Amino acid sequence: MESKQARKENRKASGVAEAPAELDIRAVETLRVAKVIKGGRRFAFRALVVVGDNRGRVGVGTGKARTAQDAIRKATDRARNTMTRVNLLGHTIPHEVISKHGSAVVLLKPASPGTGVIAGGGVRAVLEAAGVRDVLTKALGADNRFNNTLATFKGLLMLRSIHEEARRRNKPLAHVKPFWWRLDNEQPAGN
Repeated sequence: MESKQARKENRKASGVAEAPAELDIRAVETLRVAKVIKGGRRFAFRALVVVGDNRGRVGVGTGKARTAQDAIRKATDRARNTMTRVNLLGHTIPHEVISKHGSAVVLLKPASPGTGVIAGGGVRAVLEAAGVRDVLTKALGADNRFNNTLATFKGLLMLRSIHEEARRRNKPLAHVKPFWWRLDNEQPAGN
């Protein structure tokens, strides 16, 4: 038989280690859900969590459990496991993208430095956790926070590097870059 102290240590050891300090963990949504069974309703909690390192890696995870803390823990673990590198151009995205998840449609557009993250709810959480500081967004479909969050994550995964996008469009790199990058690199006329 194990002592109480040994059981506590085993539970701690089987739990997930603390997140490194550099990870940005955001609980986007925690909802109480019900399952109807023979004897009535059985309640549980569903959590949606976004994890990122603010340097181009982001992941989204969901978890469901009888307690809110367990649901958030499960969602955080799944988000860490789905962390993926996304293509960024400085502190913005390299090109415009429209992504869809369910009935949610999200438009992401690059923005000039100093604009900030023009987004709300789950869209903002995903973009800030990925390290995007300047972007314009618009939720075109349903206003469901869960679906908008996942649509934003899919949109970030759809991003290509600026070189790949120029090759795909058969245009020089200067024509694909956002206008503020082109203006910075132009030579003054007459010199």
